[in-house]
Amino acid sequence: MAEIVMPRLSDTMEEGTILRWLKRDGEQVHRGEELVEIETDKATMIYESDQEGILQTVASEGDTLAVGEVIARLGDDGPAAAGAGTDQQATAPTVAAETGPPRPAAVDTSAGSAPTTPTPEGERVKASPLARRIAHDSGVDLYTVAGSGPGGRIVKSDVEAARGQHAQTAVPAPATSTAGPPEIQPTLAERVATAKGQTTVVELSRTQQTIARRMAESKATIPDFTLQAEVDMEACVTLRSELKRLSQPEASTQPGTPTHPAVPTYNDMVVKACALALRDHPRANASYRDGRVQLHSRVNVGVAVATREALVVPTVFDAEEKSLGEVARETRALAERVRDGTITPPELGGGTFTVSNLGMYGVKSFTAIINPPQAAILSVGSVESRAVVREGEVVARNTMTLTLACDHRVLYGADAAEFLARIRELLEAPAALTL
Repeated sequence: MAEIVMPRLSDTMEEGTILRWLKRDGEQVHRGEELVEIETDKATMIYESDQEGILQTVASEGDTLAVGEVIARLGDDGPAAAGAGTDQQATAPTVAAETGPPRPAAVDTSAGSAPTTPTPEGERVKASPLARRIAHDSGVDLYTVAGSGPGGRIVKSDVEAARGQHAQTAVPAPATSTAGPPEIQPTLAERVATAKGQTTVVELSRTQQTIARRMAESKATIPDFTLQAEVDMEACVTLRSELKRLSQPEASTQPGTPTHPAVPTYNDMVVKACALALRDHPRANASYRDGRVQLHSRVNVGVAVATREALVVPTVFDAEEKSLGEVARETRALAERVRDGTITPPELGGGTFTVSNLGMYGVKSFTAIINPPQAAILSVGSVESRAVVREGEVVARNTMTLTLACDHRVLYGADAAEFLARIRELLEAPAALTL
């Protein structure tokens, strides 16, 4: 019988959550068929079976397992295998009953609480890992909770609702009396504990947990330094205006007239300039791993995209070989897939350098955190008209601030300065970006 293990779907994946089985126990699975939907630290994707046989699931929907752990088995197609699979499935509830939490002897329905249908004898309660943790921390008995998830599985909202009902029934209403005891003033500790008002605890998603861990790792382990440069963006502003004018579609009587092509943004120009500069300065296109510097042959620029709950970095592969228009179209498509949740793990991996832009929010400059194991990250500020001195006179020019954060184990000051100067040179004479 062949085993199917939790696959490694990205270079940073350590564990995955089974969201949905696309095949049922006992069904025939063919090679290349969609088998299971898995949530990783970066995205949700469908895993296709690389083997054939009769499916016997080991992990349930909602279970989180480490990479390499068994999630299912595929048996031979035949009566004996099918019977063996049935026997194995029949023993599963017994094992779960032995290892699961003890069932309560009775359910207390006093204090106005509604009776709950007990779980059948010998059956382990079905609940997501998050629901189990919340129930354990808040003292909620999962055997008294009705599940609203797939197949009656208890999810987070079920436990929170049960916790709220328990709090209402556990605290009796104060008795009314015309001659009650004198009012008791709260102690100093009680006043301090309630000074912030009601506190809501928000659980981090898997993506947020991964970002938190990797950023903490970056700040704790990377000896970083930063450089800044002011870039005269007048030529880029002129170039973008001309490209925008040229991209206007001509009037057409044909149905389905094409819409406006992707006009390169200033960030697209920065990405292209970085790609060309990385080709000229391979030390900046490197990674630090296990005490060694890895120089990469491909220039893959990651572009940070903000979502409501996280910061996701899709990758423009071989960016130095793509035209400015191709970079613009690809970054726009990647950003759309990030925001609608269809981005795939391969599109989020393989980056050798990262660009992070907050200029659209009016931020003049900032310092981004290096995305390990990359050697550097470029922070892009807003393009604004500012007073500068040109030929002895104060004039208004469109300028932009770039901040380069570097891992000193890979890039030294002079190397980083030359790399940043090359990016500025390309942006101040952007004709080379269009070649």
